[in-house]
Amino acid sequence: MKKPLLASGIPCLLTFAFSASASADTAVKIGHVAPLTGAIAHLGKDNENGARLAIEEINAKGLRINGETVRLELDPQDDAADPRTATQVAQRLVDDRVVAVVGHMNSGTSIPASKIYSDANIVQISPSATNPTYTLQGFKTTYRMVATDAQQGPALAAYARNKLKVSTVAIVDDSTAYGQGLANEFEKAAKAAGMTVLSHDATNDKAIDFRAILTKIKGENPDAVMYGGMDATGGPFTKQAKDLSVRAKVLGGDGLCSEKLADLAGAAVNNVICSEAGTALESMPGGSAFQAKFQKRFGQPIQLYAPFTYDAVYIIVDAMKRANSVDAAKIVAAMPSVVYRGVVGETSFDSRGDLKHGVISLYGYKDSKRSLIEAERM
Repeated sequence: MKKPLLASGIPCLLTFAFSASASADTAVKIGHVAPLTGAIAHLGKDNENGARLAIEEINAKGLRINGETVRLELDPQDDAADPRTATQVAQRLVDDRVVAVVGHMNSGTSIPASKIYSDANIVQISPSATNPTYTLQGFKTTYRMVATDAQQGPALAAYARNKLKVSTVAIVDDSTAYGQGLANEFEKAAKAAGMTVLSHDATNDKAIDFRAILTKIKGENPDAVMYGGMDATGGPFTKQAKDLSVRAKVLGGDGLCSEKLADLAGAAVNNVICSEAGTALESMPGGSAFQAKFQKRFGQPIQLYAPFTYDAVYIIVDAMKRANSVDAAKIVAAMPSVVYRGVVGETSFDSRGDLKHGVISLYGYKDSKRSLIEAERM
């Protein structure tokens, strides 16, 4: 009597095991890297939140690749804006078997990390690295969501010359790959436009006291001072310039051009003109809707590049769908043919991994609020 019971029970057990296996999701990790500690952690967390929001949405809607249900997992890492840490974090993500990486935030961390991702054949999409070197290394895994400093520097210089009527300029950079790279591109374009560069000084990305440099610049009496660096140092730089009665306009790039700059620079922020290597949030096709759901989810406004990290995750998923695979190598193979329409507009890449249609947006501050002046399509 027992044998029939055992025999009839085996199919039930097999059916249960099969059902449990079939219903299990395939977990797929996407890495994200930005500085989550240190002076620019607010920008890094903003980027991470953009990526996290995309992953939460995709999981809520449901994702199927090659007939299997896929659940995305964000693997967030902190590179502290430090190049050496960036390479360690990159190797950690390779070891974690991520299928792609959104990051790093800074040029100085994106560039050294890119070789590690290239060697592992893993797609890397930086939402904000602007140094041209990043995509000039010949890696087929390397992409960026923004224009380059070879475009941003000239756009800022052209505005200074043509609209602000700047004739003389002093330049200061923070000695990072980003700050120095942007300052050098600006300097070349400024000279080509007929401006006189009175000086080019270097500080560092940990500096808090700029009075010695600014006192020298005050004696030079330039029409404008161009600062190549991030808001964490650019804010105090701008405030101290006002305190020392430096009459010049302060010009800066996207690292300076954040919502938090007003808190860091105080009333002096109204003297800043800055550029962003991407479409302004208010000009993005999906900007207002994204801003509303970002604010609802995280309880704070967008700082800078969260829309780009958000779209970068969707671009990776788009490549998965077209490859019909979650294999990292197949995602790499699908990336060159990306044509994705998302929050920031249409994204497609050239053979180097740069945008085919970059945009430079120029901003000013009035009553401590950032406002778009104009945008230039590259």
